[in-house]
Amino acid sequence: MDFSWLQDPFYQEYLIEGFVNTLWLLAVSAVGGLALAVAVAMARLKGPRPLAMLAKGFTVVMRGTPLLVQLFFFYYGVGRLLEGIPGVQDSMIWPLLRDPFFYGALTFTLSVGAYSGEVLRGALASVPPGEREAGRAFGMTPFQVFARLWLPRAIQRCLPTLTGEMILLLKSVPLVSTIALMDLLQAANIIRDETFLVYEPLMLIAGIYLAMTVVLTLVLRQVEHHFPGMQPTRRRFPLRRVENAPCKH
Repeated sequence: MDFSWLQDPFYQEYLIEGFVNTLWLLAVSAVGGLALAVAVAMARLKGPRPLAMLAKGFTVVMRGTPLLVQLFFFYYGVGRLLEGIPGVQDSMIWPLLRDPFFYGALTFTLSVGAYSGEVLRGALASVPPGEREAGRAFGMTPFQVFARLWLPRAIQRCLPTLTGEMILLLKSVPLVSTIALMDLLQAANIIRDETFLVYEPLMLIAGIYLAMTVVLTLVLRQVEHHFPGMQPTRRRFPLRRVENAPCKH
């Protein structure tokens, strides 16, 4: 095994840039996707019929098509379409619209919103109506009932599943290497092309992703344990056998 190329500042710069872009994609997509998931779930449950049907169609399309196809659609399809619109390239938002990071974050956000939205919809529907009625009986507004009672109780029920979605999101990030965005896999591909080493760069990237997955899992597990309302795991002790004592009359 030859890892001498790790001492080259040129390759170190690629790896650092790829690592930073990977973390940013994970953070932006997770936050944006979970916010979208709440909107999708509420549209399915409480929205007017046209909005509910639109939200359902969105989830069906995003969950029924491969993530790589969605990434190509937004980057090569929508991105190239925007280039042909007069005045777009001269606008202030053009630097954003031509950046592959934008399309990667957009695709992952929509995907997380669709998958997590269905999970959250089921969790919201499973919360007993009596808990919301109790909140209204205490004089809470509908928004307070949702923000303080309904949504937290739903998150308690589906938090382990949402944790799994975040881990799957991290494993999906390498797909952005197909749209010329510098991530860890793209950095490894550049190193492989220039050093003619096949296994070493890929082994390094696999180790980095494994470490990131372990850290993310531990962090999310702590969130689960300390989330308001979650019951901590308690150790069960066997019951002591109590000898029969004579009854006093």
